[in-house]
Amino acid sequence: MGGGCFWCLDAVFTDIRGVEKVVSGYSGGKVPDPSYEDVCGGDTGHAEVVEITFDPEVVPLRELLKVFFTLHDPTTKDRQGNDVGTQYRSVILYRDAAQKAAAEEAVREIDASEAWDGKAVTEVQPFTAFYAAEGYHQGYYRKNPLQPYCLVVIRPKVAKLRKSYLQMLKAS
Repeated sequence: MGGGCFWCLDAVFTDIRGVEKVVSGYSGGKVPDPSYEDVCGGDTGHAEVVEITFDPEVVPLRELLKVFFTLHDPTTKDRQGNDVGTQYRSVILYRDAAQKAAAEEAVREIDASEAWDGKAVTEVQPFTAFYAAEGYHQGYYRKNPLQPYCLVVIRPKVAKLRKSYLQMLKAS
């Protein structure tokens, strides 16, 4: 899933019960094994995404999609807040027909809910490849909680998760 900066999604999904692993990286583009600088240039076609490994018996994909649509604005094309470019687009990359159906239904539900002022522009695309981001991107929020971006952008998203989805959180 991609919904803006991967640091935000990593920080949020890591805390959900049933999520076994979250890896920040790049997907959805045409360049093999891109670097962060390549992706930030906007020419690779990749989005900043997180690859989430989870136990569907503990947390179904539908629940993860609800969290995803709560924590980013799916109506802004190629941007989240001050982060602008195709690498920050809202995207769900599916691996099978069931994931595709769940993603498409989640987009329809978010549109029908009128939770946002506009319609979702979230892309639902087949998964082709995932490239893990450089090591310093992994677990960025946990490693740098006092960094200004973390304080201003990520911390409020983590607080929103804790308030809205308390029942889904891992025990501390």
